[in-house]
Amino acid sequence: MPISVRPARLDDRAFIDNLGATSALETISPLRLVPHHVAAEGFRKLLEYCDGRSRALLVAERDGQRAGFAIVLFDLMDEVSQRPQAFIAYMAVASAHRRRGVATALLDAAEEEARRAGLSHLTLMVTEAAEPARSLYAKTGFQDERVQMTKPIARAAR
Repeated sequence: MPISVRPARLDDRAFIDNLGATSALETISPLRLVPHHVAAEGFRKLLEYCDGRSRALLVAERDGQRAGFAIVLFDLMDEVSQRPQAFIAYMAVASAHRRRGVATALLDAAEEEARRAGLSHLTLMVTEAAEPARSLYAKTGFQDERVQMTKPIARAAR
């Protein structure tokens, strides 16, 4: 089944809003349990933040149906090299289209956009518990570079 990736159009916005909001809880670490509406609001704020930046908003279609999207930022500085990098701020694939090559097609398109922009690295963050995503990223050439560690702090008794 053919998969194509294209720049988002205005008529894709509802798809992106809905898929981003419904998939947001899947991106949350088990250390930071939040209700779905909080995760969805976090996605909406991220989308608002990305709207004002240099970016590519990509939509994948499978058999003519929207299947997923990726937001790739181009103006985030890498704090190590002090050069701009491409950063995948968010990527989601609709559940009916998972494990069918859609995410790989989006990653390939994101890499091509980064190459076209003259950037030397494509970076993303993934939750440790998201093993299927981590496996996909490794298979497509991403490497572990840093580890963010979190310690939940118990509330003081009052």
